[in-house]
Amino acid sequence: MGEVALHNLRKTYNKDTVLAVSDVSFTVKKGELFGLIGPDGAGKSSIFRMLTTLLLPDGGSASVNGYDIVKDYKEIRKSIGYMPGKFSLYQDLSVEENLNFFATVFNTSIEENYELIKDIYVQLEPFKDRRAGKLSGGMKQKLALCCALIHRPVILFLDEPTTGVDTVSRKEFWEMLKRLKEQGITILVSTPYMDEATLCERIALIQDGKIMSIDTPEHIVSQYPDPLFAIKSDNMSHLLGALREHPLVKSCNAFGEYHHISFLATSEEVKKELLSLLADKEFKNAELKPIQPTIEDCFIQLMNH
Repeated sequence: MGEVALHNLRKTYNKDTVLAVSDVSFTVKKGELFGLIGPDGAGKSSIFRMLTTLLLPDGGSASVNGYDIVKDYKEIRKSIGYMPGKFSLYQDLSVEENLNFFATVFNTSIEENYELIKDIYVQLEPFKDRRAGKLSGGMKQKLALCCALIHRPVILFLDEPTTGVDTVSRKEFWEMLKRLKEQGITILVSTPYMDEATLCERIALIQDGKIMSIDTPEHIVSQYPDPLFAIKSDNMSHLLGALREHPLVKSCNAFGEYHHISFLATSEEVKKELLSLLADKEFKNAELKPIQPTIEDCFIQLMNH
């Protein structure tokens, strides 16, 4: 119990003209915190909807808790919790009414499983009589998580749970997930935020419905093929174009106040030549420094290859 396995799972839309999920295979172990990382449209939600038996696959197979997602959908629905990307609780019901409703659907009660949601619900309790539609984004997130947990699921599916939520609420949410994992719940999270990848035990990087890499965040970063540098100057937009045209630059991408670049050669002479070139083009206050790659660097590198 608590395991998820996908074997060449496939999903198409618009009469098979749009391939949303392309032969995806991976496994998630019992008690693991697993992240599905990719931009909007990568296929994350389609995978989650198939695993939670809301969509039928067009090819391949998958099992959740040892149950087939097509044949055993009733058994799967009893043992999983699902938090969709869009807030989908009853907006006109209060916090307490929503929670009582979902507990009743699963033939349980708030009191029976209160210990599981206690750390989350204490933050909601002062607003228990407020309508769900009037809650802030962070509070809606906490209520949705409580409703997904109220029947004590073995596996929890969270589809982009922190999208549109402020930074503090995002941090609090991941702290809650760590505590839930300690209770033995298997957690699958999808997110477009690359910085959240490092908070998972293992991740799958997905683009255009295809898995590009599956491993621990640390191992994916360690496999980045080239030394990486950060560079900035006073004219960053023109700098980006100049770097991409330079014959010794292998790749160059904008990252906040810096551009991240890798070279076709890595000697000190190359770096000196590059800084000299920037001076000739009147890019003032140029700065070049070596850096460690991030998951986002790895994602872009894999996507380009």
